[in-house]
Amino acid sequence: MVFSSRAEGAKTIVEQPSVGLIGIGIMGEPMARNLLHAGYTVHLHSRTQSRTRALCDEGALWQPTPAAIAQKADVIISIVSDSPDVKAVYLDPNGVCSALRENTLCIDMSTIAPDVARCVATEVHKRGSRFLDAPVSGGKTGAETGQLSIMVGGDAADVRRAAPIFDVLGKSTVHCGPVGHGQLTKLCNQILCGLNLLAVSEAMVFARRAGLDPETMLQAVSKGAAGSWALDHLGPRMIARDFSPMFMIDLQQKDLRIALATARHNGVPIPGTALVNQLLAANQAADEGREGTQALVKTIERLANIT
Repeated sequence: MVFSSRAEGAKTIVEQPSVGLIGIGIMGEPMARNLLHAGYTVHLHSRTQSRTRALCDEGALWQPTPAAIAQKADVIISIVSDSPDVKAVYLDPNGVCSALRENTLCIDMSTIAPDVARCVATEVHKRGSRFLDAPVSGGKTGAETGQLSIMVGGDAADVRRAAPIFDVLGKSTVHCGPVGHGQLTKLCNQILCGLNLLAVSEAMVFARRAGLDPETMLQAVSKGAAGSWALDHLGPRMIARDFSPMFMIDLQQKDLRIALATARHNGVPIPGTALVNQLLAANQAADEGREGTQALVKTIERLANIT
């Protein structure tokens, strides 16, 4: 039984569930590694098997399909790119739901449309299993250090059941409400991140044009009211011209499109978010979509005719 315990002498030993992780990308790989280091048996599936090679060398077990993961794992974590990918992972003929065992806990940690999370949850529940939508914030660095912020939608009992795993992956877990509310909260997060990203980019370009040293400016403002995660983590990368992705522009754009669509559905104007979406589209037009979101500074530089 998952999370069961047995007595051994005077001690009670809690048996860890086996974990299946689907999606071995920028986020999934370090998350899987943290679970391995915490002693979990980890089964992996990725569309590209070569991405799992290093983890398998460290003790993870490759499975050829999401259905095979469902046959092996007590807890299934998926973290893939977009809503259609999540639907495919769970609902395709060789998807998780085709082989789901009763009382399996499914946790989708992707960022997707809230309605898709609810749709998948319905199919999982029909098969006698449980579902949480639990998108994350913190990027590659947070995934590597086990310091992600986790926003969870689902039943409170399922959140408690997942807590030991969330504690390995993150520094903060907040139960936001029923299924779908994790995704809605993540959209709020992405609205905030997008506008903070724009603010840092504009400040960097303004400083350069006005003749300030950007590093000195960053040092001066980062500990005051303007301080933020974006300033601390993306500002130095902008200065160093390091545009490797902590989080890709293409993925941020996907998230902002979901936020804009959800806002329209709810009759909420979010003009700042729409502006960030259009400015990042200029990066994509310049073939910079796979760069980190800090590359937005290049669009602002081009607008200011700074090279």
